[in-house]
Amino acid sequence: MGSRGWTLFVAMSVIWGIPYLLIKIAVEGVSVPVLVFIRVALGAAVLLPLALSRRTVAMVRSHWPALLAFSFFEIIAAWWLLSDAERHLTSSMTGLLIAASPIIAAVLDRCTGGERLGPKRIAGLAVGIGGVAVLAGPHIGGTTWPIVEVLLVATCYAIAPLIAARRLADVPTLPMTAVCLTFAALVYAAPAVATWPRQMPETRVLVALAVLGVVCTAAAFLLFFALIREVGAPRALVFTYINPAVALLAGVVVLAEPLTVGNVAALALILAGSVLATRRPTSGPPDGDHRHRGPGPKSLPRKRRPAYRRGVVPGSRRSAP
Repeated sequence: MGSRGWTLFVAMSVIWGIPYLLIKIAVEGVSVPVLVFIRVALGAAVLLPLALSRRTVAMVRSHWPALLAFSFFEIIAAWWLLSDAERHLTSSMTGLLIAASPIIAAVLDRCTGGERLGPKRIAGLAVGIGGVAVLAGPHIGGTTWPIVEVLLVATCYAIAPLIAARRLADVPTLPMTAVCLTFAALVYAAPAVATWPRQMPETRVLVALAVLGVVCTAAAFLLFFALIREVGAPRALVFTYINPAVALLAGVVVLAEPLTVGNVAALALILAGSVLATRRPTSGPPDGDHRHRGPGPKSLPRKRRPAYRRGVVPGSRRSAP
């Protein structure tokens, strides 16, 4: 991989590792609907002009049910649950829990007719689930629902790539992303107006919202597509294994969140489980590497693999946060 590939790789590792930190900051100053609306509206405002064409309009007409379904799981439901959960959880813990999405994706892929799970992949599922238990176990009680919310986000990030792989494989990634962000902005417009803050939020909240929308959403997708063109989809998705570590480090350094032995152990178990659970077989047709995340997805013939990234695809990693 050349210097351009490494630059894009490092950029994506950071850009999709810090949204949890930014959401934690933003949700302290605005409601969840306002947070999600601003993020998706800014992302759509940047990407839609780049993707708008007659072909895009035709794509929406012919694929609108699948686009709505993908948008619902990848953005509309996932980002609401994620933002609401971070009102109670640390950003580092949220980022670690989301790392379980490839494990969920592997199970969903198998349950919906995908590849059989061999002994190594089953072992990976067990290890990954053990990591989730290590991370979530001590917090069961007062924060049970927020933990469930994040695991539902991970499930959304596993479902969305399956929809994209099976229903949207022939749709170009940039128009698909722009249209789905626009759908989400329309859905969140009314709730955002109803809960709009009466006073101007603090500067750090405004900065977090701007970075979430412009950098972690719009620019991130453009950089991801560039990374795929530079090094190919399989290698491009490797950075999703680094995101949880970035999320953990960002929370500890910026927000002084605790760095515990349990967090580090959970990170190691979840990532090891994800690697094993999404491992490609040594023979036979390879797993698909579709995904995001959001983040989130896995099992298509190589010629039909979509080059998108807002979720994990069957046999891949995670989605865009």
